[in-house]
Amino acid sequence: MASNDIDEREALLELERLRQEHRDLDVAIDALVSMPVADRLQIQRLKKRKLILRDRIAFLDDLLTPDIIA
Repeated sequence: MASNDIDEREALLELERLRQEHRDLDVAIDALVSMPVADRLQIQRLKKRKLILRDRIAFLDDLLTPDIIA
């Protein structure tokens, strides 16, 4: 296996892990919002983490998607 193959596989694994964490945060945020007394600070922190994950996911997607010049 070439180093590129290993790097790409690791990036794909990280990408899937980040996507799963992003989905889990959606569930956690929805659960907190639906509570009668919601912890706004905790919700804010989770949303911030979700944004960070989204940026990392976008970066890895761009890294793994070949540039196509038409």
